[in-house]
Amino acid sequence: MASKDQRRRQLARQKYARQQQRRTENVRRSKHRNVVVAGVVAVALAAGLTAYASTALTGGRDSADDAAPAPSATADPCARPAKGTPSKKTWPKEPAMALDTSASYTAELATTCGRITFTMDADKAPHTVNSFAFLADQGYFDHSRCHRLVDTGIYVLQCGDPKGTGQGTPGYTIPDENLKDPRIKGNVYPAGTIAMANRYNGKDPKTRNTGGSQFFLVYQDSQLPPNYTPFGRITGGMDVLKKIAEAGSHPDPATGNTAPNATVVINKAAIRKT
Repeated sequence: MASKDQRRRQLARQKYARQQQRRTENVRRSKHRNVVVAGVVAVALAAGLTAYASTALTGGRDSADDAAPAPSATADPCARPAKGTPSKKTWPKEPAMALDTSASYTAELATTCGRITFTMDADKAPHTVNSFAFLADQGYFDHSRCHRLVDTGIYVLQCGDPKGTGQGTPGYTIPDENLKDPRIKGNVYPAGTIAMANRYNGKDPKTRNTGGSQFFLVYQDSQLPPNYTPFGRITGGMDVLKKIAEAGSHPDPATGNTAPNATVVINKAAIRKT
């Protein structure tokens, strides 16, 4: 007959075995869920749905500050965000034109991963550049998280949504511009391009002219339909984008979005007229 100590040890072993079985089952379910999400992403890319460079099929948490930590085995290459909260400002209509189309404008994004600078084409995309400069001056981009990194099929980092979900807007829309930019050859947005995201679905003309605040930075040549306003060229910080890309991305099971593993936050956006 087993002693009380032997019985306790036996029960402990049985409990441990049950716990291990539950852990194994949870891991199996998690892997299956991730495979399903990855499959959805692959189908979307294969179908030519440029959701990753638009705001139409985006989602996530309600606040950039509440975004879940990235489940990555790679060390985060970026610093902690500066103190501050994302903007909640919106405006009822596009800002009045205050742009000097004969001047040159340079934007600087001071991010947690390093500085990114780019020139803006005020003469080719005046509404876009005017809006971008307005939002930057209003602090709209400050403390906002770059919420999407696409590193399969197309190669872009998407930013400009203070909510950090892909659903945020400044409350107004701007027209599509510069869609026949000669630099977009064969529907390839070359590395270094800055372009606006929008809600165009590829079919309904009513979804044209739906740009807002979200923009994407192309860190490697990417083939996309010429539906997204190119409005600038990166002049510094391609190494920063490469660093972010190398850290990889992870899917959000709730939305199918792919968020960067790196903590990419725009601490401050500034515009300089020259």
